[in-house]
Amino acid sequence: MAEAYVFLADGFEEVEGLTVVDLLRRAGIETQMVSVTGSLEITGSHGIALKADVLFDEMDAGAAQLFVLPGGMPGTNTLAAHEGLGTLLKEQAAAGKKIAAICAAPTVFGGLGLLAGRKAVCYPGLEEKLTGAVTSENPVEVDGNVTTSRGMGTAIPFGLCLVAQMRDQKTADALGKSIVFK
Repeated sequence: MAEAYVFLADGFEEVEGLTVVDLLRRAGIETQMVSVTGSLEITGSHGIALKADVLFDEMDAGAAQLFVLPGGMPGTNTLAAHEGLGTLLKEQAAAGKKIAAICAAPTVFGGLGLLAGRKAVCYPGLEEKLTGAVTSENPVEVDGNVTTSRGMGTAIPFGLCLVAQMRDQKTADALGKSIVFK
């Protein structure tokens, strides 16, 4: 059982997914990579292959506090089409758990109706798919239990923001300094 889950599908943006996993784990947050494809073997949008920790159907979301979607294509489309993931995200968001997405993946939240009236960001040009959201060009937006970010170049601020939410700002700042980010 993990504190945080990062959901992966073939064609995910490697930097967005792995940066978040790396930063959360460096902060001592038990994080698992979850495959939604039925296979632990996942290949990112730039041909980098990896092995997920657990299959979607075998994960236990019970104690988790954070659910993260990286962007990339066609990974984002696969995440959006996964009915079980959609149901899980709606349930967890309604329960006040943290949900987060970067790049194209905030459009999954938009399609699920999770952004209505919230501040949100995504990859430039996809804002119309953030149904009901108030959009900006900030690198990261946090509105209640929903965190969104713009793309690969914002992966570190996004990951550190999630660390701050899961632990505290002092931990996120120290981690940023340790990786020569801040």
